[in-house]
Amino acid sequence: MNILIGLLIIAIGSFGQSSSYVPINKVKGWSWENFWLIQGVFAWLVFPFLGALLGKPIGVSLFDLWSSGGALQAIVYGILWGVGGLTFGLSMRYLGVALGQSISLGTCAAFGTLIPALLAGTNLFSGEGLLLLIGVIITLVGIAVIGYAGSLRSKQMSEEEKKKAVKEFALTKGLAVALLAGFMSACFALGLDAGSPIKESALAHGVKGLYAGLPVIFLVTVGGFVTNAVYCIYQNIKNDTAKEYREVSRSVWINNILFCALAGVLWYSQFFGLEMGKSFLIDSPILMAFSWSILMALNVTFSNVWGVILKEWKGVKPSAILVLVIGLLILISSIIVVALAQNV
Repeated sequence: MNILIGLLIIAIGSFGQSSSYVPINKVKGWSWENFWLIQGVFAWLVFPFLGALLGKPIGVSLFDLWSSGGALQAIVYGILWGVGGLTFGLSMRYLGVALGQSISLGTCAAFGTLIPALLAGTNLFSGEGLLLLIGVIITLVGIAVIGYAGSLRSKQMSEEEKKKAVKEFALTKGLAVALLAGFMSACFALGLDAGSPIKESALAHGVKGLYAGLPVIFLVTVGGFVTNAVYCIYQNIKNDTAKEYREVSRSVWINNILFCALAGVLWYSQFFGLEMGKSFLIDSPILMAFSWSILMALNVTFSNVWGVILKEWKGVKPSAILVLVIGLLILISSIIVVALAQNV
């Protein structure tokens, strides 16, 4: 039962993340970099800080908790992850919500799951390590099938249909950006791993396992915010778009802030849900190690559902949709296979 509860919590957080790019269409009068910066304030500073407060022991400050070890490494990994977060957003621009998230998150799932295991000295060719490797391989197969479905979509849609579905659609550029995004985004998982002493200290001070990892998430997201803020401010200067903040009317400004906040809390929900879900998987070490891939697989699944809802696949033949569904089923099977193997 605990496993099911844990997976459900992770799934809820995943659905939130996959929905976080939908509010982009509601922001008016701002360039992409302005939306990205303001939603980042909420996604990477405000809500993670509020979450960190839940993981703060009574009578112990956050600074004392962070001094337990690993804080600097978590921030540095966060800065590297910020490059992934930045290019992740660009992949949405060039490939759309469905294909962009699929490629980025598939790459992220593999590196974010296997690198921490290797650093911990896990043998990926025997025992639990082998099960972990099999799960990741199944996940990547699912991503590859979804990627193939995306290529079929590209071939079957006219240029006019592509531009209507994704205004800046560019397959080659988008794939390159998405792969880079996935590789760098895996640094988030490394940041969480580096901050393990902080989580252990929180647990030792009586913090519930549901919240103990949240102070570490804040450190990683702070690093990511720095990277993205520098880039967005550079774009403001380059494109002279900073003036857009004051040129829109008060009602539009309030509208934009509200939707940026909504995007921010939806995005943050994935890691809030991940940490809470993992607390129910402590008796399942393989699922714990595989939890990062589970999150990414669910993110891909829900993002493709949104892609269909947003009509990114409109005008595509049923055969391409069938390939997409097969890819999604393979992704879900990776979770089922690892869960069953855990109980064998």
